Amino acid sequence: MLIAAAAVCVEAQAVNGPVPRLNGKPDLSGVWQAERTPLREYLKFVPPEQIALQPDFNDINKYMINVFWDINPQDWPLNPEGARLTEQQQKSGRDFQAAYCLPGSLPAAIMVMNFKMIQAPKEIVVISGNGDPARQIYTDGRRLPKEPNPGWMGSSVGRWDGDTLVVETTGFTEKARLDAFGHPRSETMRVTERYHRRDAGHMDLEITIDDAKYYTRPFSIKTVLNLMPNDDVPEYVCTENEKDNAHFR
Repeated sequence: MLIAAAAVCVEAQAVNGPVPRLNGKPDLSGVWQAERTPLREYLKFVPPEQIALQPDFNDINKYMINVFWDINPQDWPLNPEGARLTEQQQKSGRDFQAAYCLPGSLPAAIMVMNFKMIQAPKEIVVISGNGDPARQIYTDGRRLPKEPNPGWMGSSVGRWDGDTLVVETTGFTEKARLDAFGHPRSETMRVTERYHRRDAGHMDLEITIDDAKYYTRPFSIKTVLNLMPNDDVPEYVCTENEKDNAHFR
């Protein structure tokens, strides 16, 4: 019992201890996971029979389902074209793009499974646990490309605002949706992430999405990232032994 209690104490100290630093800035390296939404919150909006069919509700954050989860539907900042495309996506019967072994992209890549951040002096590499392409966040002072080649993960640059890492990303392809609800995104979308590691084991994250083509104003989602000190990002190959595609319309 004493050994077990000591182990719990050491782990708690490690998680709640001081923020590690690299060249004077918080070191964000590690395997992180967005806080999981309890099933009782899903039951407010999702029928129990659907949850029974989707056991992975336990392994995602609510914003993966709907980026406007916390906003009353009448207040969703969709313009007419954004609302039309959302309805079109829902009526099409098509699932979220990750179901077809395509990248979940942002913000889904952060809200599903875990991801690994590797911080170097001039860049931060993010390896996703769901098989999305790795992100390279350059912190060497360069600017975003003026004419980025549209991609699934976009082009990212980062800067430090005190102890908060601010990441700007542009250059997205329109092939992806923001969430499982079907909210669209355009090639002109700009995503701003703010990472603040408040102690060794917890990081506050705010993601702001600005896409005037489909939305009436920028909007933000906030979550907490928890350090997974004993985890790593496993190899993930979506098409290996994949059996879902044959059943889609």
